[in-house]
Amino acid sequence: MTAPSQVPAQSRGGRWIDHWDPEDETFWNETGEKVARRNLFFSVLSEHIGFSIWTLWSVMVLFMGPEYGLTPADKFFIVSMATLVGAVVRVPYTFAVAVFGGRNWTIVSASLLLIPTIAAFIVMEPGTSFTTFLLCAMLAGIGGGNFASSMTNINAFFPLRKKGWALGLNAGGGNIGVPVVQLVGLAVIGASGGPRVLLGIYIPFIIVAAVLAALYMDNISSVKNDTGAAKEAAKDAHTWIMSFLYVGTFGSFIGYSFAFGLVLQTQFGRTPLQAAYVTFIGPLLGSLIRPVGGALADRFGGAKITLWNFVGMAVATAVIVIASMQKSLPLFTTAFIVLFVLTGLGNGSTYKMIPGIYQAKATALGLEGEEAASYGRRLSGASMGLIGAVGALGGLGINLAFRQSFLSVGSGTGAFVAFLAFYGVCFVVTWAVYLRRPAVQALATSVASEKKPQLSYAEV
Repeated sequence: MTAPSQVPAQSRGGRWIDHWDPEDETFWNETGEKVARRNLFFSVLSEHIGFSIWTLWSVMVLFMGPEYGLTPADKFFIVSMATLVGAVVRVPYTFAVAVFGGRNWTIVSASLLLIPTIAAFIVMEPGTSFTTFLLCAMLAGIGGGNFASSMTNINAFFPLRKKGWALGLNAGGGNIGVPVVQLVGLAVIGASGGPRVLLGIYIPFIIVAAVLAALYMDNISSVKNDTGAAKEAAKDAHTWIMSFLYVGTFGSFIGYSFAFGLVLQTQFGRTPLQAAYVTFIGPLLGSLIRPVGGALADRFGGAKITLWNFVGMAVATAVIVIASMQKSLPLFTTAFIVLFVLTGLGNGSTYKMIPGIYQAKATALGLEGEEAASYGRRLSGASMGLIGAVGALGGLGINLAFRQSFLSVGSGTGAFVAFLAFYGVCFVVTWAVYLRRPAVQALATSVASEKKPQLSYAEV
């Protein structure tokens, strides 16, 4: 078995692997797994810091008291714009992996995080205009793109049977960047430090992540941008269906991560320190459980886990509505944390569905072995950027919904009622498309001829 061959750095501009076949069990056991795990570790590190910088303003707004002259609506708009940019840049970041190489782009994307961090360090003080704060928050949005490039890169390293675990761990480790920045913020607030202390802590860590990526990560030569695959994925209904479901899971996770502290401050009158004490708990648990969602999906099928997860999210949201109406802070906080856990579980299960869907389509088309695996990787890789970008836009919707709810009724109750209805729609879509037998058969017929195997989406 040929081991991964690396072209010298001076001829290709980095560490390149010219042979990579993770579906070959001999190759995987002898050399592939070790290389894949090493790249996964350092990918998680860079993505983790990217998430921290993306959600930095969820902490910064807690520092911004009356002396900053901003209303709650202003603060929700600031974090909304960070969410928006983070969603949009996921598309070009997905394609950057093939253009520059996974290792090379990790170095670049990590280094770019210095821009929003240093910019915020310079302007973070009372008297700065709302527009300046808004622009700095938008710059922080580039951290959201690291997720897309990292997931695309790691997707190429692992075989299908390991993707649920690997993608879940990669995404979960990145997601933990949200509660970590909030924990660091709590420590800074508790020590009576200013926002510049928080920013100063992250600058050296950004540099370390970029250096470690340069030293220990690899590029895979066979990863190419397939414009045909991108067009095919964009035309495939499943790309947009999964984007919709990912709005419900990851969109909720990132939206609530930005909004939780602000809701506690605005609706329940918590001080910055009181809000910071609990803000990190939900994102932390939601991040830690994401790999569990992927592992459960590997075992029981992503569609089944996703379906019942939306039931749980709807129940938790209903409890939040009740707590909000009764002004019960303990019940509200507990239910919100449970909702965070369920968003993390759903993040893992929905993302696992993506490669499974396209692998099932390959089987329906009569493809076998490496040809089927290649088709699945090609289409799933092309769709992940779109799905990740659209899913992240859910966070924008959540923060704008909170903004409007507080402007209209003075609380977040109206927004939570809308979220409850949306989770109900997500449940229906998951069941109708991926689990209801007549629908599954109809989808199979549209892809496979009568002589080819029937397509089953129920196991994705």
